[in-house]
Amino acid sequence: MSDAGKGPGEQPGFDWLYGKKGQGDRPAPPPPPPARPNPDDHPERTRLLPTQQPPGGRPPQGQRPAGRPASPPAAPPPAPTRGRSGRSGWARPGRWVKIVLALLLLWVVYLVAVPLWTWSKVDKIAFEPDGDRPGDQPGTTYLMVGSDSRAGLSEEERRKYSTGNAQSSLADTIMILHTGSGPSVLISFPRDWTIDGRKINGFYDPGDPTALVATLEDQTGIRIDEYVEIGLGGVAGVVDAVGGVEICPKERIKDPKAGLNVKKGCQEADGQVALAYARTRATTLGDLDRVGRQREVVAAIGEKVLSPWSVLNPLRYWNLNAAIPDFFAFGEGTGPYDGSRWALAMSRAGGSGRTCTMPVTDGTATTMDHERADPMWAAIIEDRTDDITKAQCTPAGLPR
Repeated sequence: MSDAGKGPGEQPGFDWLYGKKGQGDRPAPPPPPPARPNPDDHPERTRLLPTQQPPGGRPPQGQRPAGRPASPPAAPPPAPTRGRSGRSGWARPGRWVKIVLALLLLWVVYLVAVPLWTWSKVDKIAFEPDGDRPGDQPGTTYLMVGSDSRAGLSEEERRKYSTGNAQSSLADTIMILHTGSGPSVLISFPRDWTIDGRKINGFYDPGDPTALVATLEDQTGIRIDEYVEIGLGGVAGVVDAVGGVEICPKERIKDPKAGLNVKKGCQEADGQVALAYARTRATTLGDLDRVGRQREVVAAIGEKVLSPWSVLNPLRYWNLNAAIPDFFAFGEGTGPYDGSRWALAMSRAGGSGRTCTMPVTDGTATTMDHERADPMWAAIIEDRTDDITKAQCTPAGLPR
């Protein structure tokens, strides 16, 4: 292109297009376009949303096209109910404490209600004789009579227990249990003990033990405070209810009449075996051995009855209480509390207590040995059972 029209000191250029330098009529250069704001320099840049769609007209991910309302987000699943502490309701310690306390309350009600129901079904017997009786004495003395009455036993049960005469109703077991400030004492009276030509069990009249009570009080001077009568099936029923007891025969005993066949030594016995073991007289000393076995079985039952498992096991607890009304009777005036005291005393008879037979002069067991017996009766009357000696309290009642 030609540089014509260019003066001295002037640059060749495009004056023809822009005008010459310094001329007032030269058009001003157009203003620069406004700078676009930089999002990174905005004070609230995190709140800016893109306003421009990408090529193709599709909105960015997560952004709906203009003019179309956004659908509400899906509702989240409901959260489990929680307490103020943020834990679920079942995890709160207070709720579990209330549940445990409610269960304990129900258990206590059960433990109290069942014996009360049982007591309402038990027969009560008038046992206190008329006339002069020993005065009140310290401690408590229970008279326990084991009757061989078959009442309440079915024909099948009589065959099972080998009970024989269905009409029999004799006092095969006569014991007194004294409890007080000293050791408990359980004493058996041999049924062959003879008073004025009459055996002691002959004073027993089924349903009316007053003559027997009067005779024992007259012969010993001990006042009978409470009365407990046990039918023949009571031993078997209670033993089975507590899951059996341990017996310890000192010799092998085989007695077809009693339905017994046991070996020597300690062993578990169910109700049928325990009853036969307490009834048999097929041993060396006959009835004197038998009264010792009766005390052994009674003490074993008492220990099992008050064991923790008999109380904690609801089925055993129910069976034990259910067996009482059919085979047990208590004296008039005896309440549930007195009955529980008797059961507690029975549980101690074979442990910390003492067990013995009325002192007798010889193996016939027909005559009381007053030289040894009278001091023992006096110790019981005065509640001095610690003073009873081993010479006075022997297993078979015979002198050592």
